[in-house]
Amino acid sequence: MIVNVEDARAAAKARLPRIFFDYVDGGAFGEETLAANRADFARWTLVQRVLNDISTRDLTTHYLGTSHPLPFMLGPVGFLGLYAGNGEIAAARAAHAAGVPLCLSTFSIASIGQLRAATSGPLAFQLYVLSDRAIGDELLAQAEEAGVETLFLTVDTAITSVRERDLRNGFRALTRISPALGLRLLARPRWCLDMLRAGMPEVGAIAHRPEFGKGVLEQASNLSRRIDMGLSWADVERLRARWKGRLVLKGILSPEDARLARAAGADAIVVSNHGGRQLDGAPSTIAALPGIAEAVDGGIEILFDGGIRRGADIIKALALGASGVLLGRAYVYGLAAAGEAGVARILAHLTEEVSLTLGLMGLTSIEQLKKLGTAALKPR
Repeated sequence: MIVNVEDARAAAKARLPRIFFDYVDGGAFGEETLAANRADFARWTLVQRVLNDISTRDLTTHYLGTSHPLPFMLGPVGFLGLYAGNGEIAAARAAHAAGVPLCLSTFSIASIGQLRAATSGPLAFQLYVLSDRAIGDELLAQAEEAGVETLFLTVDTAITSVRERDLRNGFRALTRISPALGLRLLARPRWCLDMLRAGMPEVGAIAHRPEFGKGVLEQASNLSRRIDMGLSWADVERLRARWKGRLVLKGILSPEDARLARAAGADAIVVSNHGGRQLDGAPSTIAALPGIAEAVDGGIEILFDGGIRRGADIIKALALGASGVLLGRAYVYGLAAAGEAGVARILAHLTEEVSLTLGLMGLTSIEQLKKLGTAALKPR
């Protein structure tokens, strides 16, 4: 039975081939930042107040230019279609049933056009800037055609860090299914059957380009090598001029970069360390959030990701200055465990935890929590 995110993680580990579970579960080098993303939430305690009327509680809040019924959305995670057949579509349908957006990664099995054809709810798109800018322009055109209003530009992956679990498993080193990998995949028959039903997975955004090869392993390897290591603030300004919708920079960890993002014309930032998968030894996102919020002083919208497993984590991020939270591994574990129903279960679980936590703090709305800000917390 899945009653929390850790239950979903255990079920995902049992169902997925190790190469794919470790890809989403692991972090960079010694995984210190990965661990800190979870542990540092404990630096803050929640202020409990009693004898307030909490019979009704409102989780509605405002982020990305509009109101949403929940203070979280599904953030961009690559290869959802490897965790469950048609995984991007399944995750988007669960998100839209809950009334929240999904942001599609460039490294996805479904293209943004395929996802739009299958769903009608709000979609965002996450872009990696490639050395071949013509491909980037094509991705932007696809997003525009799909009616995407918000573009997330990931800015912390110009160089891909070493993820030792992936080295051991051969992820992105292998471009074909070797006999040894084939045997490991066959050890997960339910997953294999799910993949067979969905069809051979490919990276949807570039599947039509023969120079990237065939199959998801080869395409992902070739695509990652084309991420532009020369990405700069001038590129952000050029993208701002090109993209007419909302622009969000994902991967901000310093107050200085937050101010530069505002100056470059970004509408919002995501305080993120890429889930502990890039600079190992970087601060946790919950530790970085207060200083960034103080530095921008409301001049740019702040979103947050990293280490979210409980409703109380979401409450703490909102109190420390985030407008909304992006879920990552939390919903992917649900997807890998039980497809669309698994994502829906995680969203329902977090919704319940946020509502109960809010009420037990003597609060009746997310907006009331935001107004209290850090007064709703105490450092441990």
